Amino acid sequence: MGFAARVQRAIRLTEQLNALPYEQQDEVRATWSDLIGQPVNDSFNLIPPVYTDHGVNIRIGKNVFINQGCRLNDIGGIEIGDDVMLGPSVSLLTSGHPVDPARRRTEVTSAPIRIGKNVWIGASALIMQGVTIGDDAVVAAGAVVTHDVAPRTVVGGAPATVIKSLD
Repeated sequence: MGFAARVQRAIRLTEQLNALPYEQQDEVRATWSDLIGQPVNDSFNLIPPVYTDHGVNIRIGKNVFINQGCRLNDIGGIEIGDDVMLGPSVSLLTSGHPVDPARRRTEVTSAPIRIGKNVWIGASALIMQGVTIGDDAVVAAGAVVTHDVAPRTVVGGAPATVIKSLD
């Protein structure tokens, strides 16, 4: 399936998913499973709406919670570990464009986002392409994460910096 077809498919399936009431979690999980191309665990919980540009490059662990208004742009791939919580309006952006004006409209850059186990990402946080967030880390609300986050670390701000260690 080509790029444009994947995008059209993702838009169609997210429109279907976003029309479902929250109480219909079995249908939400089934539609999400169709979108990402693999089954999700019964412990997966999502509050629509949610947005993605491909869907097929997302991998989800067990006991994952995705709050309303999240955006998962997954061209570069997104891996979400077990027991992860995404607050409302979190954005996981695996793609962008070159800074060079001559290439900006014709090229896309991408790199995977990896989120470890038991991570909490606060409301409206932005995780950029190529970032890995270690196990048990916390990303504060509104943070803009442009670099890897060590395990058991709290980060916040724009750009995100270490606030404290959980050890």
